[in-house]
Amino acid sequence: MSRPLNFLQVTTFYPPYSFGGDAGYVYRLAGALADAGHRVDVLHSIDAYHVAHPGNPEVPWEGHRGVTVHGLRSRAKWLTTLTAHQTGRPLLHASEITRVLNTRPYDVIHFHNISLFGPGILTLNPAGPPPLKVYTTHEHWLVCAMHVLWKYNKRACEAPDCLACTLQAKRPPQLWRFTDYLKRATSHVDLFLAPSRFAAAKHTERGFARPFSVLPLFVDEDETDWRLEDSPHPRPYVLYVGRLERLKGVDTLIRAFEACADLDLLIAGRGAEEGALKALAATNPRIRFLGGVPPNRLGPLYAHAVASCIPSLTFEVFPTVAIESLAQRTPVVARDLGGLTEIVRDSGGGVLFTTDRDLVEALHTLSRDPSLRREMGERGYGMVKERWSKAAHLRAYLSLLDQARNKRDTDAV
Repeated sequence: MSRPLNFLQVTTFYPPYSFGGDAGYVYRLAGALADAGHRVDVLHSIDAYHVAHPGNPEVPWEGHRGVTVHGLRSRAKWLTTLTAHQTGRPLLHASEITRVLNTRPYDVIHFHNISLFGPGILTLNPAGPPPLKVYTTHEHWLVCAMHVLWKYNKRACEAPDCLACTLQAKRPPQLWRFTDYLKRATSHVDLFLAPSRFAAAKHTERGFARPFSVLPLFVDEDETDWRLEDSPHPRPYVLYVGRLERLKGVDTLIRAFEACADLDLLIAGRGAEEGALKALAATNPRIRFLGGVPPNRLGPLYAHAVASCIPSLTFEVFPTVAIESLAQRTPVVARDLGGLTEIVRDSGGGVLFTTDRDLVEALHTLSRDPSLRREMGERGYGMVKERWSKAAHLRAYLSLLDQARNKRDTDAV
């Protein structure tokens, strides 16, 4: 695909109307494609964001030149979002979605988190030649009504019990999940991408029959060597970046810091558990909550940390915070679970732990052995440059699109 292409990226959440890493990836991908000379549009739901977050976004994001953003909003955001959730179809946004689909002759429509559009959006087509349809599994939405394989709101899901799990979480069941509707809707997709081998295998294990190509996510290059600047914190510290939700395991990290007297803990992020976590940490003056930190201010925090820690209790797909840390030559200490295991083992840029004791030992080791910390950081940085950079990602991404289009054209003959 040597000529400039027309891309439409479809996602429920897009910065600044967003919460997690999936939206950040769409933002980076859209910008990377635009910088490479392609025409890029983004379709997302402002309604869905405001259902979960009535106020304005707290963290600012700069727009990309060359990216046109279509944010859908209506007067009845609750009804619009609930209808899509329950029917699996974006019924009340259908006319506006159709308008966007016909904005230009799209070569590629790339779907990301479509949870509050429903699988029905996969079946919609613009007028004219059919575009290549691509889907990336940022979470486990295709096989899990809760998206994240977090069972009964208390543990990683070892086996499906979907109806009981949904009711336990106080969410209305999606009856379409108990039909073949998802299978029929996903048949309209030409290429499924998984950010990790783990995510592809987990979808297959849970009964999703379509094959995946594995395409890890990426981070933008940061040309500033923040290690040469003053540290943003006066004492040695460990950094957590992410949402403050129960499944992220931040409470286990806070408890571990009772045994880490020579280190501080900086926590960057917001979420439903913020109040409870602050209460848990109230007696430890070495723990500091930074709130939501804009992406362009994370570089120095990563670069000067002894390590970044990702203590997630459930199956992460491919958390971008891990490779953001490695891009600053800072090792990752992560729970040995899901896509985190893959990132740490593939890069050699960190330490995996399974118990709280392992976590404390890993943090002590890295803080007391600067040469080991530097060695791990350099290995991780090397992997980012080789496989998880913007340039490497775009090469692999465009190659996979070429292969998928050729296969579709061959199958049509």
